[in-house]
Amino acid sequence: MRRPNRFLVTLAGIAAIGALGTIVQPGAAQDASAAATYRDIEQTLGSVPGFFRQFPEAGIAGAKTRLDGKTKELIGLAVASQIPCQYCIYFHTAAAKANGATDEEVREAVAMSAIVRHWSTVLNGMQTDLAAFKHDTDTVLQAAAEKAKTVGKSADK
Repeated sequence: MRRPNRFLVTLAGIAAIGALGTIVQPGAAQDASAAATYRDIEQTLGSVPGFFRQFPEAGIAGAKTRLDGKTKELIGLAVASQIPCQYCIYFHTAAAKANGATDEEVREAVAMSAIVRHWSTVLNGMQTDLAAFKHDTDTVLQAAAEKAKTVGKSADK
């Protein structure tokens, strides 16, 4: 199986880097980097889709990250599900699968976005105190970490 290109440009990566485009001034180095990114896209996908060409060159090269392609695409799908954006949902679902995501992982990413939205609605709507929430979260996660250490030690015996 061909290892997915770690530089596969995603819409989520482009959107994230696009926000930085107003801070970073485009220059010759970015232009060369954009050209290299377009070559990488073409080598990976067989062509450069028109929607990538519509994006400003100053921001296109910045979409390279350390996250693997499957993780980036599942995050993109989860976000797209909440926006909602039918173009993004289609793209990120297909790209996640192309990067090795299973149907179950795709469903889990969408479900996770729904769970986050649900709890955001509950916590914000009920005006839960943020400091108390952070304290409760830290307490629960610390207890879970301690329990995991204990369980791990018993499994090693």
